[in-house]
Amino acid sequence: MVTINSVLGPLNTADLGFTLSHEHVIVTSAGIQYVYPEFIDRAGSIERGIADLSTAYSEGLRTIIDVSTIDLGRDIRLLEQVSRESGVNIICATGTWRDIPRVFWTSTPDMIAPLYIREIEEGIENTGIKAGIIKVANDMGGVTEEGEIILRAAARAQIATDVPISTHTWAPERVGEQQVAIFEDEGVDLNRVYVGHSNDTTDTEYLIGLLEKGVWIGLDRYPGRKTELTPDWEGRTETAWKLIQAGWSRRIMLGHDWSVTLSIASQEMQEQRHQHNPDGYLFITRRVIPRLKELGATDEDVNNIFVDNPRRFFEGRQ
Repeated sequence: MVTINSVLGPLNTADLGFTLSHEHVIVTSAGIQYVYPEFIDRAGSIERGIADLSTAYSEGLRTIIDVSTIDLGRDIRLLEQVSRESGVNIICATGTWRDIPRVFWTSTPDMIAPLYIREIEEGIENTGIKAGIIKVANDMGGVTEEGEIILRAAARAQIATDVPISTHTWAPERVGEQQVAIFEDEGVDLNRVYVGHSNDTTDTEYLIGLLEKGVWIGLDRYPGRKTELTPDWEGRTETAWKLIQAGWSRRIMLGHDWSVTLSIASQEMQEQRHQHNPDGYLFITRRVIPRLKELGATDEDVNNIFVDNPRRFFEGRQ
């Protein structure tokens, strides 16, 4: 057993329980809630976060990994309150998402890595709350010059702290392969890397190729919307089943990429999100797991994906 950081303090990995591997409570932009508090319904987000996660707790959820970084409006005290009052463990993130601050564009990995290390070892924003995971992001078009700086900074912070990395990718363009190549160049143990948003594709050849490299795969966009490039939730679930059939049930994790407040989307888009997924953090429990079992997944497969795999991931075990 290993102790990791949660927003309420040290957490034994044996107490992770049923875990969703990529979620948020609130998504906004850096500093908005502090500089322009009237622009964000922070109190309402806390209330909804507590209510929704309390309901999810009553249906078996025990832990979420909230991969909100500074540029996603990370609000540490909000996460602390929501975790304490809902009963759901929350593991928070250091690192940087797609809105890379311009001051980082001309910086170096060795200047940025210590910032991530401080948030892991000392705490975030003088709260004493420590990050338990490092988040990075690269999207359409692949790894940009500034994106590479962030990846290399995250790699160096990972090596210094042994805290794992969670990535945002654009799977239709196989961006995970670019990320893995940089991590390999930096000497990162790929067992400490989770390649997220991988169910935006049904290309199992690509996904198995990543798994064979030694990373963990996050099938963590649910329900998701069917487009010319991305599948609907049933297609995503069939991809998960194909990976289970291929023998990878002990290397994949699932999540929604859900948030109770998504301020970076229009009001209309937010309303559509909630109409599309009225189950919120429980869509996987209520819809995906039953579908996986219809396809042939066993209780052992489900336990691997949601309980055993997150625990082994944080413990650094194969």
